[in-house]
Amino acid sequence: MIRFEDVSITYEGAAGPSVRGVDFEVPEGELVLLVGPSGVGKSTVLGAVGGLVPHFTGGTLRGRVTVAGRDTRTHKPRDLADVVGTVGQDPLSHFVTDTVEEELAYGMESLGLAPDVMRRRVEETLDLLGLAPLRDRPMATLSGGQQQRVAIGSVLTAHPSVLVLDEPTSALDPAAAEEVLAVLQRLVHDLGTTILMAEHRLERVVHHADRILLLPSPGAAPVLGTPAEVMAVSPVFPPVVGLGRTAGWSPLPLTVRDARRRAAELRERLRGQEPGPAREHPVGQQRARDPGTGTVPAALDAPALAAPAPAPRTLLRLFAGRGAAARTAAKTTGTAPGPASPVAEARALAVRRGRVRALRKVDLTVTPGETVALMGRNGAGKSTLLCALVGLVEPESGTVRTGGATPHRTPPRELVRRVGLVPQEPRDLLYADTVAGECAQADRDAGAGPGTCRALVSELLPGVPDDAHPRDLSEGQRLSLALAVVLTARPPLLLLDEPTRGLDYAAKARLITLLRGLAAEGHAIVLATHDVELAAELAHRVVLLADGEVIADGPAQEVVTSSPSYAPQVAKILAPQKWLTVAQVRRALG
Repeated sequence: MIRFEDVSITYEGAAGPSVRGVDFEVPEGELVLLVGPSGVGKSTVLGAVGGLVPHFTGGTLRGRVTVAGRDTRTHKPRDLADVVGTVGQDPLSHFVTDTVEEELAYGMESLGLAPDVMRRRVEETLDLLGLAPLRDRPMATLSGGQQQRVAIGSVLTAHPSVLVLDEPTSALDPAAAEEVLAVLQRLVHDLGTTILMAEHRLERVVHHADRILLLPSPGAAPVLGTPAEVMAVSPVFPPVVGLGRTAGWSPLPLTVRDARRRAAELRERLRGQEPGPAREHPVGQQRARDPGTGTVPAALDAPALAAPAPAPRTLLRLFAGRGAAARTAAKTTGTAPGPASPVAEARALAVRRGRVRALRKVDLTVTPGETVALMGRNGAGKSTLLCALVGLVEPESGTVRTGGATPHRTPPRELVRRVGLVPQEPRDLLYADTVAGECAQADRDAGAGPGTCRALVSELLPGVPDDAHPRDLSEGQRLSLALAVVLTARPPLLLLDEPTRGLDYAAKARLITLLRGLAAEGHAIVLATHDVELAAELAHRVVLLADGEVIADGPAQEVVTSSPSYAPQVAKILAPQKWLTVAQVRRALG
């Protein structure tokens, strides 16, 4: 169904090919997972299937790509639209209508399908992806995960023979991701749909794949094999595989179920050991608060997690100790923050967005040095809470204070020194034509010395040139650039919305090291995420939201291990012992 014959693709102005010597075939009715580190050309390979590369992106394609017998060199994307459905990393770029139902129907209208066929397929897709309650919702009011489901649905309604998906679960909560992947499995098994999919969160998808295509490094020849074969040699792998490597299991497990069946001996070796040194709150050993009263339950002490890794040298120089954050907070609030002084506080906070009550009587307190993970299903109110803390939405009732100020009444130039937000869509912060231009503007906005932002970019994005256009960067690279722009102002409070979208495991490890370093220096961090592995690695506290309400607020170890949906793979495998990460297990085994 899909065939690449010795394909190499070189973009205009590039020093060499983005991909070289790609040669593989995907037969009808298979789900093939495309994996590899960031920057190896996964999105380029996906784009070539639907003809977007090179007809839309430009560049030179050598070799041959055929889909259902059609040569993409002579068939443009519109000529392949009845065969190939593509969902890219950015759902917003797909939308052309105002409401969910209209968006699902648009692709079929373009293909000239009969109205009765369109109506039936829209209803089927609404039910298939759990979108029925959202059918009349304006697209602008949807959460990132809801938008991602609509983007997938808008492609499914046309019933393509081939689906090309780039990070299809990156913005979905764990339950929604499983639902979408179950739908894809049904399409493969029942209808013979062929799927080529790239995904960084391998813990979600590796066991669904029939085969895996690994691009090990830029320009290297791809490796195609079964999931077990490829995971044995892959430089990127999910925690279940990492635990199998640490324990010396052969063959390596690919699912939690397989690993649990073999984990009895490992649990025995770990019995009586603690999951690593207690990762106390860096400032004053803060404890979790009851969501109703704001008091600290005596039984809920700070969780045991990995000790913070040191921050990169440039960051330690720019964020010179906890005193830097404290001094900034004192300068903006007029008081010394002290161990328990909150940098953000919400009391009985309620927010309405259009017809939707997004938050209901939310209480939240964040103190210096604390890392808080906001979790919950898509549409639970996580992004809205971040927006309220940074003043982008006004409360309907209740109060919110950030750095001692009311954020929605504070001028932006003053607020930027108290709090910084990296949104789900990093491009919302990026306006200049080059990386150098973004950095220069960030230095001016923050009143920082020239080169401050560029130094941060060099730590987070090694090798990205000054003249690169932000739109030409990958999703993960744009996120890193936006993070550097926000960090230039050294805000005492850093807010991150889905910070690991588009990041491979290596990039995520660099982000974790950076954020741990900032927390150790006294910066408070609040992140909204569906990445349970990130929360396990990084968070002191986890706050669960549902329908705009806080339903749990406690130490990460307590909250995630008690939830089937939000427990990381290691916690599921080694339960009832409360290990969270492969790194903890590796240290315990010596």
